[in-house]
Amino acid sequence: MRNYEIMYILKADLDEETRKAVMDKLAGIIHDNGGKVEKTDESMGLRELAYPIKDQTKGYYVVLKVTMGNQAISEFNRKVRHNQSVLRHLIVVEHK
Repeated sequence: MRNYEIMYILKADLDEETRKAVMDKLAGIIHDNGGKVEKTDESMGLRELAYPIKDQTKGYYVVLKVTMGNQAISEFNRKVRHNQSVLRHLIVVEHK
């Protein structure tokens, strides 16, 4: 298993409760596939997007530091693509 950093952007019009539920669901995908979320960072929060994505001009940024294997990456990518609340996501290997 390797260390990764995942950044995803949620729709800005989600209320606090729905946003937390989506974040928990995405973290659950990692846990269910043998991964571990080390840290969740919401400090970027709500930001203006550089260009509209799916007719949205603002997004809520979340960064996860995770440890996971290939199966968790594949499953996370598959499920996040179908989640209508997620505008974009990116997974990168974290080099220490």
